Amino acid sequence: MLRFVLKRLLNLIPVAFIISILIFMTVKAMPGDPVNAYLGAGSKVSPEIREEIREKLGLNDSLPEQYINWITRFGSGDLGESLKYKQSVSSLIMDYVWNTFLLNAISLIVAVLVSIPIGIRQAVKKYSKFDNFWTVFSLLGVSVPTFFFALLLIFFVAMNTGLPMNGMRDPVLSAWGYSSIFAEIIDIARHMLLPVIVLAFSSFSTFSRYVRNSMIDVINQDYIRTARSKGLKEKVVIYRHAFKNALIPLVTLLGAYIPSLFSGAIILESVFLWPGLGTLLIESITQRDQSVVTACLLFSAILMLLGNLLADVMYSVVDPRIKAE
Repeated sequence: MLRFVLKRLLNLIPVAFIISILIFMTVKAMPGDPVNAYLGAGSKVSPEIREEIREKLGLNDSLPEQYINWITRFGSGDLGESLKYKQSVSSLIMDYVWNTFLLNAISLIVAVLVSIPIGIRQAVKKYSKFDNFWTVFSLLGVSVPTFFFALLLIFFVAMNTGLPMNGMRDPVLSAWGYSSIFAEIIDIARHMLLPVIVLAFSSFSTFSRYVRNSMIDVINQDYIRTARSKGLKEKVVIYRHAFKNALIPLVTLLGAYIPSLFSGAIILESVFLWPGLGTLLIESITQRDQSVVTACLLFSAILMLLGNLLADVMYSVVDPRIKAE
């Protein structure tokens, strides 16, 4: 297993290198002047000062030289400095990434805990009213865009119940200070409720379909019929024998979802103004903050590659018959 992991990591290096070139060239092709982002909106300086700033930012170098300088700093952990926030990109990402992780991790846990029992029951009660209801429900979750569902919740739920519809904390309570850590947790939980519902609803729709279809395939296998013929209880057959072997497709899906725990849901975070990496990326694109944009995109790409590797490793954990060779 260790040899397999090391081999896969070595194979990821050229892939990550090619992705970094594509990201760098794409960001450089963005319209606008980074000097304007550095100076701020409405600033008026002489052409001489603007030229000094361009030289300071390395914008006068050729594109290959700029890429080499950037990737060298990136490899040493220096992600550059944000033109808008005037602080290191690494510290800026660390400020936002945990907000994204908190939101996405809770949403993923909720989606998995709800989708697994429902998906299993759908497979056992195939074509029943229960199965048909959740099939239609999951199709709605896959079809309805997240931003549209978010706007519906804001209009019909937040505006009628007083639930927060944007941000992560109440600005007044945050400014004056919370009475206790418990009060802060409650405030954050209230702000998270609607975004978590939207993300969990979208993920649940996909997970439940995977669990249902995988369970249906496994239930029809000969060894399941043999287990039933031996007089084993139905719960033992379903949960101990069938579900364990039906986990593999779900593991594949989870491997793709794990990178999103850190990379962020760009559209959803923008709708709810959640201070995560998605919001940071959108703001950086509009402000032409190249260092932040390239760092966020490459960070997300590396997470996706590692997520695929993690899915392969988890195969052998779920099913020892699968040999990683």
